[in-house]
Amino acid sequence: MLLYFIITCISFFFFLNLNSLSFLKSFPSWTSENEMKHQVLSLKTFSKLFKNHFWIGLLCEIHTRMSMVRKSLSSRVENVEEIEDKLSLLDLPELILECILEKLPPSSLCQMAGICHSLRERCVSDYFWERHMKKKWGGVIGQAAYREWKWHVASNMGVGSLKHGKQSGLWMKIFSLLWPFQGMKLKVGDGNDSCNHRSSLPVEAVMNWYLAIETGRFWFPAQVYNRENGHLGFLLSCYDAELSYDSRTNTFLARYPSHGRREARECGIPWERIRAPPVDISPHDLHISNCLNDLHPGNHIEIQWRRKKEFPYGWWYGVVGHLESCNNNENHCRCHNSDSVMIEFNHYTPGSRWRQTSINRKDHREEGNEADGFYGGIRKIESLNEISIWKRMWPSKVLD
Repeated sequence: MLLYFIITCISFFFFLNLNSLSFLKSFPSWTSENEMKHQVLSLKTFSKLFKNHFWIGLLCEIHTRMSMVRKSLSSRVENVEEIEDKLSLLDLPELILECILEKLPPSSLCQMAGICHSLRERCVSDYFWERHMKKKWGGVIGQAAYREWKWHVASNMGVGSLKHGKQSGLWMKIFSLLWPFQGMKLKVGDGNDSCNHRSSLPVEAVMNWYLAIETGRFWFPAQVYNRENGHLGFLLSCYDAELSYDSRTNTFLARYPSHGRREARECGIPWERIRAPPVDISPHDLHISNCLNDLHPGNHIEIQWRRKKEFPYGWWYGVVGHLESCNNNENHCRCHNSDSVMIEFNHYTPGSRWRQTSINRKDHREEGNEADGFYGGIRKIESLNEISIWKRMWPSKVLD
């Protein structure tokens, strides 16, 4: 085993000096599931499934040379071509195969899932798709979106008519929308396939969730900065919305909660204007602030505000300012000892009715009126990244 390990390592570093993949050959046909496991999967065709040709070529070359070494220990190898022709993807050691699948983008995992049932069981694993979920959607998917998906799954499972064949048809339809290589088709087992029952994609699979978002089929709750394409009435705010992803433009479509009779939609929203809600509450509920006693002048905050009682809250960016009775001298400032907290919105001109507001630190609840709107809960912004995002949203000129 030690000799085998050393030879494998030498083979690995030897391949790093290779300058081409000219050894790859053509792809043979197969007719059935069981036969496929014993036949050759062409390295050339296999490498086309991957965006990183160097990586997959490297791993396949390692396995090729490992096979050559094993055979040389048992008998003399007279024809290297014969050895390479007997390679099968499923003959790869489990660890190497797992490393390959980890490097695949979602579209290639979908393609691999259509080759055979054995690969399908691996490629639809939550282990791989949870990584892709976190990498692509982690910044825009929060607890509310997760609950919405669970409700969607439960409603589908509760119908009771989603038989395995229908489930398979569902995820195959999703694949067809995502499919990057039109010349390749995903195999679906027929009614005589004994493995069809086991291979159907469960409705609750993470892969199903990923593809439902990717194809725009699943509308999920999130928040949008500067809603309605930076409308002056919403600058430096963040509002709840239902979002659908458009893979063709790599942007989002938003449906905002109605403000009275007014319903708004917005399309073409870029990623940088979307975030997962930092507080897991309904946009109509008052956030219970637990940071009021820690607020000092200069702190960055978000505060709930709505125009009317029946409207949903939005989160508005501001900073804690000094009280009028304070001389703004840091060494003598006692603002943090007062029951009142001054909130400033410095993107408005001094003297504007929107420039500042005062809230009660000790007995805070919704405050305001029909003329100036209603202020709700406060969350202190601790993250420098969050602060930088708000500053990037800053308007080009001061508002009245």
